[in-house]
Amino acid sequence: REFYGIRNDLVVMAAKQDVPWMPAPQAPIGCPPGLEYLSQIDQLLVHQQVELLEVITGFETENKYRIRNAIGQQVYFAAEESNCCLRQYCGPSRPFAMAITDNNGAEVIHMERPMRCNCFLCFCCLQEMEVQSPPGTIIGYVKQNCTLWKPEFTITNDNGDSVLKMQGPCCTCQFCADVEFQVFSADGTQPVGKISKQWSGLAKEYFTDADNFGIQFPMDLDVKMKAVMLGACFLIDFMFFEQKQNNNRNRRY
Repeated sequence: REFYGIRNDLVVMAAKQDVPWMPAPQAPIGCPPGLEYLSQIDQLLVHQQVELLEVITGFETENKYRIRNAIGQQVYFAAEESNCCLRQYCGPSRPFAMAITDNNGAEVIHMERPMRCNCFLCFCCLQEMEVQSPPGTIIGYVKQNCTLWKPEFTITNDNGDSVLKMQGPCCTCQFCADVEFQVFSADGTQPVGKISKQWSGLAKEYFTDADNFGIQFPMDLDVKMKAVMLGACFLIDFMFFEQKQNNNRNRRY
């Protein structure tokens, strides 16, 4: 599947930045191609790139992310594909696809988020992210639960069976502090990991929508569920942190 030249552009960009790549480990039996990297790590760092056009003009561009391991080695690139008009008029509620590529520019994970409004009290508006690996083969979903207090999500396998639960804080706007979404076992009793939106400093937080995230999970977690947790990271970025930055830019113009 082609994404308007995104793959090649990302590989060229990485080469220019001299980013060290994580060596490819031996793939476990039954591991989808490209997910073998996840078998050797228990943490991912997700860095959204600052888009100068967006900072200067306020014109919403497609998001791009660098995904690294705990020692800074590049694991994947992520690039959004979405409609230009929907980005401007629908903002963070827009539907999009996310292409996750490896160091060869091959798409190894594909994610799709349908368009939904942000009314969390309506069952038809609950957010969802579909995760595929390889592209075209569904491995799981991230599904928002209907709650009145704290945001909650269910992470499922390809059959829709609950595997993990995720719960965020009642307030996702925290100054000079990380915002943590805790991940639990399917019954909600055992902590499994977390997704943290990391504080990036006042200037970057206010003037850009480039966010940094940390994802922690057990080393022995199924690589497919690790990939779905990465999808959960992108979903909560759009749901809770893109809107805040868009509002900040709108107040300046």
